[in-house]
Amino acid sequence: MNAALQAGDCVLITGATGFLGSAVAKALAARGVKVRALARASSPRDNLAQFRCEVVPGDLTDRASLVRAMRGVRYLFHVAADYRFWARDPSVILRANVDGTRNLMQEALAAGVERIVHTSSVATLSLAGATGPVDETAPLSPEQAIGVYKRSKTLAERTVEDMIERDKLPALIVNPTTPIGPRDIKPTPTGRILLDAARGKIPAFVDTGLNFAHVDDIAEGHLLAFERGRIGERYILGGENVLLRNLLATVADAAGRRAPTIRLPRLPIFPLAYGAQAFAYVTGKEPLLTVDGLRMSRYHMFFTSAKAERELGYRSRAYQEGVIDALAWFRKAGYLT
Repeated sequence: MNAALQAGDCVLITGATGFLGSAVAKALAARGVKVRALARASSPRDNLAQFRCEVVPGDLTDRASLVRAMRGVRYLFHVAADYRFWARDPSVILRANVDGTRNLMQEALAAGVERIVHTSSVATLSLAGATGPVDETAPLSPEQAIGVYKRSKTLAERTVEDMIERDKLPALIVNPTTPIGPRDIKPTPTGRILLDAARGKIPAFVDTGLNFAHVDDIAEGHLLAFERGRIGERYILGGENVLLRNLLATVADAAGRRAPTIRLPRLPIFPLAYGAQAFAYVTGKEPLLTVDGLRMSRYHMFFTSAKAERELGYRSRAYQEGVIDALAWFRKAGYLT
């Protein structure tokens, strides 16, 4: 069933202060709807200054704040997530991504929200044994997931699927790949890689690859999924499959630096990863190199958006444009000098 966003509709979005969420919120505001953002008191509001938006203080783990935020809401975009591959206390990531998602969906049901887009991740898809780009037919089990982030996103997706089947939750799921582009305010783990590569701090690479897409294309894909997607379905929203060495070369070229040429074997790097995590426990600062990240890097994390292209009319631009836009924003925001 197709749906249409009408001017004046009240749409609640979670994660609007962040990278992908702000892109979705901006796209919603451009459609003329009333955007309401659930935001923690500690979240920076810089990304919300570009468009009209009502901010409701709250947290996914605070049910009372969700009840307040849901009043008068017709539609919901759940984009918020604790996007970290490491935390001193991994249960914090699980509470935000799993318990928070369950809380939000239960309150959306109680409030009679008519249509929901749940932002999951390709982290919920299995790469084991893949001989080509992975599609939506390869779900990952929580037991197979590497690291707390992938496990939390998989558990959250299964929670939404269960509620769709059991409770008739009017939701569909989008699975973004790796977004790059402007407004990566935190920045995300991928944004930190772009920054360090632009600063010349990544002299070598391992043999891995990811699927990169411009954040604004993924945001537009959210709206296409809302308008044209089928309840209970999943849609990968991605772009190009790119080897890490090629991404680093693209960043180096855009930043006026030499591209790294040294390929490292994984096994000798694991002690460095354990050391980086031990140091992070002392400083509280998330390490760039993590054990789980190294374990994931043995796969080429390649995906296809063919279903979204076919059913939603989804399209994405060249990933290099995302790199250029990301670096331009980082420079303007003072992240790069």
